[in-house]
Amino acid sequence: MPETRHSLPAFAGGRLPHGFHLEAHSHTDGQLVYAAAGALATTTARGTWVAPANRVTWTPPGFDHSHRFYGETDVRIITVPAGRCGPLPAHPGVHLVSPLLREALLALTDRPEARPGAHDRLLAVVIDELDITPELSLHLPEPRDDRLRAVTDLLHADPGRAATLTELGRAAGASERTLSRLFHTEMGMSFHRWRTVLRIHHALVHLAGGRSVTGTATECGWSNPSSFIDAFTEVVGQTPGRYRAT
Repeated sequence: MPETRHSLPAFAGGRLPHGFHLEAHSHTDGQLVYAAAGALATTTARGTWVAPANRVTWTPPGFDHSHRFYGETDVRIITVPAGRCGPLPAHPGVHLVSPLLREALLALTDRPEARPGAHDRLLAVVIDELDITPELSLHLPEPRDDRLRAVTDLLHADPGRAATLTELGRAAGASERTLSRLFHTEMGMSFHRWRTVLRIHHALVHLAGGRSVTGTATECGWSNPSSFIDAFTEVVGQTPGRYRAT
C-alpha cells in the first residue's frame, strides 16, 4: 500500500486511495484529521480509533500516531498550534462532528484565506465546538498482558470468530475468569463490548469499501443483519445503511 512519512500542511484537503497508510509519526502541535468521505483509523500506543464521516480524530502534541484510510477518502488535516490546545483533551480521541464543526473544517481546507485572520477565527470556532462535543466510543484499547494479547490477536485476525471467552482462553492458556478480569482492568470494558467495537471497526471498513450491509454483518460475525444494525447504530450513531449511503 502507498505510504509516506511526509509532514502535511496546517490546512490540507485532498483525496487518498483506499488503504493509504501514513506511518507512525508525531507533531509538536495538535492535529485534527477528518474524513469528509470514507473512513480512517488512527493508532497510538493507547489503541486504535476509527472515524467515519460523522467523527473527527484528535491527536494532541507529542503523541506518536499513524493513520490508515479506507474507501476513497476525502481527508482534511487541521493543525492546532500547541499554545491553543489547552481547551482540548490531553489524550487522543474521536469527537462527533456537528453541522457547524463540519462546515468550519471544510471551509478551513477548501478555500484560501479571504481576509487576514479569517482562518484563525475559523480555527477558534473549531476549538470551541470540540470543547463542547463529547468524545465517542470508537476507541479500541490494546492490552499489555501477554495472555490477553493472545486472545485479542486471535480476534484481530478473525473478527467474525464466534468462539467464547472460555474457548479463547484455552488457546491463550488462561481461564475465562482471569481473562474477564483482565478485560475490565486493562481495557476498561467487558470482553463482549471489546469484541463488538472490534467488529464495528471492521464493519466501517467493509462498508466504506462498498460491501452490502448483509454481507458486512455476516463477515464480521453477526448471526443476522438486525442484530448488526442495532449494535452498529448504538456505537456509531447511525444505521449501517445510512452510513454506507453517505
